[in-house]
Amino acid sequence: MKKWTVSFFVVVLFLSTLTTGLPNQVKAAENDELGLDAGAVLLIDAANGEILYEKNADELLGVASMSKMMTEYIVLESIKNGKITWDQKVKINNYIHRLSGAPELSNVGLTEGEEYTVKELYQAMAIHSGNAATVALAELIAGTEKNYINVMNQKAEELGLKDYKFVNSSGLNNSDLLGNLAAGSETDENLMSARAVGKLAYRLVSDYPEVLETSSMPVLKFRDGREYKNFNWLLPSLVFGYDGVDGLKTGSTDFAKYNVTVTATKGDQRLIAVIMKSETINSRFTEARKLLDYAFGNYSSEEILPTDYVIDKNKTIGVTKGKEDKVSISTNDAITLTIKNGEKENYVAKLVLDEKKLNKDGELTAPVKKGDKVGYVTLETKDGQTVPFITSDGEDTIKVDVVANETVEKANWFVLAMRGIGSFFGNVWDSVSNTVTGWF
Repeated sequence: MKKWTVSFFVVVLFLSTLTTGLPNQVKAAENDELGLDAGAVLLIDAANGEILYEKNADELLGVASMSKMMTEYIVLESIKNGKITWDQKVKINNYIHRLSGAPELSNVGLTEGEEYTVKELYQAMAIHSGNAATVALAELIAGTEKNYINVMNQKAEELGLKDYKFVNSSGLNNSDLLGNLAAGSETDENLMSARAVGKLAYRLVSDYPEVLETSSMPVLKFRDGREYKNFNWLLPSLVFGYDGVDGLKTGSTDFAKYNVTVTATKGDQRLIAVIMKSETINSRFTEARKLLDYAFGNYSSEEILPTDYVIDKNKTIGVTKGKEDKVSISTNDAITLTIKNGEKENYVAKLVLDEKKLNKDGELTAPVKKGDKVGYVTLETKDGQTVPFITSDGEDTIKVDVVANETVEKANWFVLAMRGIGSFFGNVWDSVSNTVTGWF
């Protein structure tokens, strides 16, 4: 272990009498109110990827073995797509055998010429951070570890990671790879930002929740008869045990210092926390505990807007060519968000009307049917800041459709003609009236 594009009308509406300032989770991100012993910190609501707390989340730092989460994702995806199977055998070559026995590296011993199943190698990687097992999986998937770096980079791009650099599959420093460099120089190792790590972890847990079946195992009983401990000491039965923890991955090198990505549940809430560049082997766990305690103690999911929410200043939209000249609108669902306790009033509703459905005067054209979508409502902070999410998909979780509450039928030709005549004479009268007024 060593080491939704369209033009829009936007109306910002206040939910109630608001106090000034941003929600505290944003302030916390700026001020690092917890003062954690870490170079970078990120806290995510695993339900939708909402970012609750961050510190220095965009700096590239050593990621070490937490980069193995990428191989976990790729292996689970490959199994889902039928490219490999859990029972598939992998024959161990001389290099992987020698790497598995390298001193001071986390490994499960792999015998040259012997065959191990994908499941055995995956468990060795995910539980005991087996470096050689990771290389074996990389070679299985891509032929060589050098080719596998391209697979990692492609998957990182697909997942929307922005800040990363992969030079090997394991996260070791290249100098520990017995001269078998896949990319970079002898002194290079994998780099990621806390935001990139958090996004990878979020996608891993969201797309392949079965990852937790393995990451939650405190001990690996391997075929050699030995037991290998999980390095995530936050698992409930281990040294820094925390109730509800069931993953994910640790990592450390001399360069990266001490890292951990942890996920935990309490009730129906799941969080993902990233701690990077902590100074000691223990401090990453104590700081992760502080972050989890802070989050579970201060944040909860609340309904910010109810279903059928009626916007006070925009209860109706004008309708042209209809039997009625306006239609009432409201939301068709509720908006729920994880927020700091007592700060519901710090959020405002933002109405976005679909300009494609409006004429130049901002009106709908009849006929309008009950339930027709005319736009959406989302949330933002009082100062106009968007609610932060680790992925763009998260933004959709706080968007609800705004719909017409009744049907407005199109007026018949006679009514439309009479309106046209009335409008014509009205305009004529206004013109004459303005002219006569001008004489005096």
